[in-house]
Amino acid sequence: MLGFGPSLIVAADSLKGKPNILLIVADDLGYADIGCFGGEVRTPNLDRLAQRGLRATDYYVAPSCSPTRSMLLTGTDNHIAGIGNMAEWTGPTQRGKPGYEGHLNTRVVSVATLLRKGGYHTYMAGKWHLGDKPEQWPTARGFERDFTLLQGAGSHWSDMLGLLPSEPKVTYVRNGEKVKELPKDYYSSKAFTDFIIESIDANGRDDKPFFAYLAYQAPHGPLAVPDDWRDRYRGRYDNGYDSIREERLTRQKKLGIIGKDVVGFPRLPNIPAWDTLTVEQRQQAALKMELYAAMVEYMDDQIGRLIDHLKKTGKYDNTLIVFMSDNGAAGEDMAELVTKLAPAAKDWFDRTFDNRPENWGRPGSCVEYGPPWAQVSSVPFRLFKGVEAEGGIRAPLIVSGPGVKHEGALNHSVLHVMDMTPTFLELAGVEHPAKKEGSTVAPPQGKSMWPLLAGRESAIRANADWLGWELFGNRAIRQGDWKLLYLLKGAGGTGDWQLFNLQGDPGELDDLSGTHPEKRDAMLELWDGYVKANGVIVSDAGPYAKPKP
Repeated sequence: MLGFGPSLIVAADSLKGKPNILLIVADDLGYADIGCFGGEVRTPNLDRLAQRGLRATDYYVAPSCSPTRSMLLTGTDNHIAGIGNMAEWTGPTQRGKPGYEGHLNTRVVSVATLLRKGGYHTYMAGKWHLGDKPEQWPTARGFERDFTLLQGAGSHWSDMLGLLPSEPKVTYVRNGEKVKELPKDYYSSKAFTDFIIESIDANGRDDKPFFAYLAYQAPHGPLAVPDDWRDRYRGRYDNGYDSIREERLTRQKKLGIIGKDVVGFPRLPNIPAWDTLTVEQRQQAALKMELYAAMVEYMDDQIGRLIDHLKKTGKYDNTLIVFMSDNGAAGEDMAELVTKLAPAAKDWFDRTFDNRPENWGRPGSCVEYGPPWAQVSSVPFRLFKGVEAEGGIRAPLIVSGPGVKHEGALNHSVLHVMDMTPTFLELAGVEHPAKKEGSTVAPPQGKSMWPLLAGRESAIRANADWLGWELFGNRAIRQGDWKLLYLLKGAGGTGDWQLFNLQGDPGELDDLSGTHPEKRDAMLELWDGYVKANGVIVSDAGPYAKPKP
């Protein structure tokens, strides 16, 4: 539940009125990709935000995009908000059940709706992935202005290409109307930034604060970067993913992101050592990471452009800026996925995309950097997007702006994506309707981070508090430093519950379920409580399910 006592008074005193809120979400960015989290990719603007504010090292999201976004915008578990499973993978036992509508349902209210009623302008630009019917679009969920990619992925260019034969074209909407075509010079990161700047300026002379949700498509595949950015990392990754992974681990220890004795999760057994690759294989693998790094730096450059605009217009000092990723790094390979679907799908893919190495990153190509580099992006964690291992659900978080009583500080307490909505509402002085008697709206399950951000508390959760996850049949519970994890064998797990203590083992290398059976049993009881409280229906449908005979 939200508190509207002393914390709100502190916020009002320090902010001199309601703050603007700028929420920036990267798509599939890995935990270790940006400079202030140990990466070698140049991200000066995000690094400066971190120097001005707070970095959270134990910030949790869902293992995939739409479940995270449903929790981000409502403060409510995704199994209640309508994205109990991604719409693309909803199983037969889930279909038609509450919480599995495949879009943001009416049991929840979006933070944009509440802030707009509370006197805010509300803007969105970027990826939605929370419903593709008009009554599910951003304009129907509280956004005054929007420029939105409705689907979960697609081309970053003007061609509007989808990535699967079932969805050969993606759909954009602008202020509640479908977009017929995009400008020829369209590139996603620049266009979404342009729209947020344009929206802020459109109402720049009134005295209302704004809530701007900038949901970048980058660095989600396919790899794409303007030609004049292609060579920014030429040669940087020639030493290979094994070397870069160790570099990042060392840098994280020096920054204090992880403990000095932490052992990172090793290279997966199905990934060949770099020095066993042929010269051509090394060149092509290095090129993919060069393009990925350039995408990340370009996104950072656009964030810097937006920050500069806020400074020029006098809005920067009263704008809370939040930066995060929606899930862990993406280890999937679209070409391999399409090949598994059906021969016809592969034929469509091969006809549609020009995937010669010289065209990678350019319009008409569809390549991704794959599991070896996704492991680099996930340092020091196990696995990546799609699973509840730490590499799939732990994300970088930076919070900077007025009232944040930290400069360059690290916080190692447990935070969750559901905490964002309560935080924003508390800062804005807006009450959630679930507090009203007789309300049928689902209440937020997250906690306001403001006591932590304002410097009054070092954590918002006690050791007894717990959090749960479920997606694609994989499951997890975290309580204090303990984590109980169930991964299907096809998802890189054992097909049984494993117990880890994350304090010294964030890489989830030492299964303690045999030596701490009582803790395992206690955590299983928490899992049962999570299922009952959120209406979880565990399905065998999904990318890791066994094929039907």
